[in-house]
Amino acid sequence: MNHGKNAIPVIIVLLALVVIWYVASLWLNTPWQYQVYANKGVSDWTAQQFVLDAWAQDRPVLPSPHQVATEIWKTTGEIAVTSKKSLFYHAWITLSATLAGFVMGTVLGILLAVLIVHNGAMNRSLMPWVIASQTIPILALAPLFVVIGFNLFTAPPLGLPADTARFISKAIISAYLAFFPVTVGMVKGLRSPEFIQLDLMHTYNASASQVFWKLRWPSALPFLFTSMKVAVAASLVGAIVGEMPTGAVAGLGARLLAGSYYGQTVQIWSALFAASALAAVLVIAVGLVERLVNARMGARPA
Repeated sequence: MNHGKNAIPVIIVLLALVVIWYVASLWLNTPWQYQVYANKGVSDWTAQQFVLDAWAQDRPVLPSPHQVATEIWKTTGEIAVTSKKSLFYHAWITLSATLAGFVMGTVLGILLAVLIVHNGAMNRSLMPWVIASQTIPILALAPLFVVIGFNLFTAPPLGLPADTARFISKAIISAYLAFFPVTVGMVKGLRSPEFIQLDLMHTYNASASQVFWKLRWPSALPFLFTSMKVAVAASLVGAIVGEMPTGAVAGLGARLLAGSYYGQTVQIWSALFAASALAAVLVIAVGLVERLVNARMGARPA
């Protein structure tokens, strides 16, 4: 019963957003609809016809919700998953680079955090650079990563295929966005044990590795999973941004770019919703892994 009551406010907010969306769509599409009627010499239109036509334009300024829903259904339910017009196909291309970058960024973030916590010189010299790395906009760095990475991976001695080089370049961009929240979160988590707990471990003559695995690592896990939820969403953004300057013809980023080139706003919005859904699935997946790990460690279910 409580779940049903909790869902009511969410449903109300969603309905309100849909209504606002329809109103905004009508408002933004009205000038062009007037122009369409003027070009066709239509003067006997009714208010109802005007509203319906404004919500059904081929290239609207802001597509209506049902236009986006129809486009999503056409590109998911009515064509094969392997088709290059399928959103599932493009989502998988982006997802593969996202997961690769997420794993790379998470491992790098954990390693950096361990070095920062256990070495004072690394803490003073490395942490400022970790923070400074995020001050440069990813839109400025992505083309550099892509161009340098593509030429590096395709040139001898590596000589990788072009598609593989693009994939690795996108994964590196994803990792660049993912490692920062993991690093910061793990530094906080590894430093979370209180002095009395560390003193007790020293009283038991525990080694540095025992202190790490028995105290610091379990204490840092809640911080790690919280950071990973942020990192996996950032990885998806990195993969999408990385697809735009690569000349890629597949992926959600390429889908967004193609829609922008040809004025296909409905296609742009459907790709945006697909990216949002994919991000939600990834964050939920990390949350499920967190629950499994907590259960394995003996934590009580929430």
